[in-house]
Amino acid sequence: MPLDHSHQLTVLRDILSEHQLDCCGTVSECEQIERLVKSLLANDEVSTNVKQILPNIYAYGQGGKYSPDVNAHISAHQAQLADWVNELS
Repeated sequence: MPLDHSHQLTVLRDILSEHQLDCCGTVSECEQIERLVKSLLANDEVSTNVKQILPNIYAYGQGGKYSPDVNAHISAHQAQLADWVNELS
């Protein structure tokens, strides 16, 4: 059963929050961030405010996916992670 957009936002917020709190993550989490953002951007029920920050979150996921050190990538984005978690709450 596919997740509706509110559940997708919850999963996205949870991953970003874990990255922020733990300062570590995995490439597969970054890939999941990309998939969630793509789906949310295509959904008309997602608010304009959320859609405005999603491209930055997508770029973060993509950067982590291709980073030679995903944990360093996450650490370098702590301020943005905090902002995104707050904005998605």
